[in-house]
This record gives sequence, C-alpha cells and structure tokens, in this order.
Amino acid sequence: MADHPHPSDPQETSVDEAVFHERYPSRRLLDLIASRWTPIVLFCLASGTHHYGQMQRRIPGISKKMLSQTLRRLETDGLVHREVYRVVPPKTEYELTELGWRLHEPVRFLCRWAAENAEIFDRIERNRTVASVSE
Repeated sequence: MADHPHPSDPQETSVDEAVFHERYPSRRLLDLIASRWTPIVLFCLASGTHHYGQMQRRIPGISKKMLSQTLRRLETDGLVHREVYRVVPPKTEYELTELGWRLHEPVRFLCRWAAENAEIFDRIERNRTVASVSE
C-alpha cells in the first residue's frame, strides 16, 4: 500500500480536521450531489433547456418517479428553473439557474475525471465481485 505524506504544517492540519465538520463546504457539496441522479440531471441540463420527456429519453435507467423527485429537489434548491406553459397539451421546460451552472462546474470535472479513470471503477467492481464470491 502506498504511503501518503502527512501534513507537517499545523495550519494545514486544522484545515484537514475541518473537513469532518458537517457544515464544511465539501461535505455540503457532496450532500447536494450524492444522489445517484442529481449529477446526471445537472449534466443533462447543461446542454440546454429540456422538456421532461427529453430528459427521460436521454438518461437511460431513470424512472419517472426518480426524475420527478430529482427535478423537484433541484428546483427547491434553486439549481433548476421550471417553466410551465399553459397550452394543450401542457408543456414544461427545465433549465439550469445561475446557481445550477456554478454547481455544474465541479460535477463536470468529476464526470471528466471518472471518464479518464474508468479503470479505477473496473478494479473496484472486480474487487467487489471477488469479495461477494468469497463470502
């Protein structure tokens, strides 16, 4: 196992300790994007305004219930704007707000990092498979 350097600077140590506090910004970020679908919906909306049906077709595996819950939460959080048009049939569009765009930045970075490091996830899945077989 690789050795990781320990911080020798007391100031750096206090920053590291702060990570454990529940109001620390990185924990709050992870709380926002920890849902399986939140980052994917944000990523989808970053390509422009979408109708509900467009998003459901574009995001494989998401149920209507999960898409609705995710959009509702993102709207409540102020990350997504929902525009309802009073026409027949009803038409609803979703787009990122300014806050949504700001949150999309780290999500985009994580998605790119994940794509560039797919072998890490392959190894983790193999480890889990081996562990489940040996249990």
